[in-house]
Amino acid sequence: MSERRIDTPHGEARLVTDRSRSPFATLLLSHGAGVGIDTPDLEALAKHLPRNGITVVRLEQPWRVAGRKVATAPPTLDDGLTAAANQLRTRTPLVVGGRSAGARSAARCARRLGASGCLALAFPLHPPGRPEKSRASELERAGVPTLVIQGERDTMGRPDEFPSGIDLAVVPGGDHSFRVPKSGPVSQDEALEIIVESTLEWVLREVSGNERPA
Repeated sequence: MSERRIDTPHGEARLVTDRSRSPFATLLLSHGAGVGIDTPDLEALAKHLPRNGITVVRLEQPWRVAGRKVATAPPTLDDGLTAAANQLRTRTPLVVGGRSAGARSAARCARRLGASGCLALAFPLHPPGRPEKSRASELERAGVPTLVIQGERDTMGRPDEFPSGIDLAVVPGGDHSFRVPKSGPVSQDEALEIIVESTLEWVLREVSGNERPA
């Protein structure tokens, strides 16, 4: 793992890279609006994907680096993601992604950044209890292959609320943070395995054009 600071239009951001020795893709991930890059889902991807050929770069947005507790406006997140993508020197296809607010930003920026795919973890399809305030159009306008990984109990968008045609992987019993009940259908470790395996298989299929070896 390595890290460095980069300049953005809204202050200094931090990039934490877990590099694969033989990468076939690079995954750039941003975090949510009230958390950092150390959430269990982002850490699981950073731990396991590099050994399977995907370099993982986690972007800590300037508001978080500066010690603030709440994210700045959505356009500033897009600026941070753009600055991070511009700093990457990769010869492999780029997938942009993130969780929650970071997923929205990735969907908004994917086409403009020349990404080969978009990974949306816990996409906030609508505010809790407000399904009429749908953000589905952000996913539909991503313009690149997109995978949504969603918790079954996510109050900001259950899997059955997403438009048809969206590539979707479901974490059984998972909430917006992918936490699962102790008596649920899968354990917490299994929930994280679903996230990692779904991401890996999708990147292999949709981005690299290969299937995972049996």
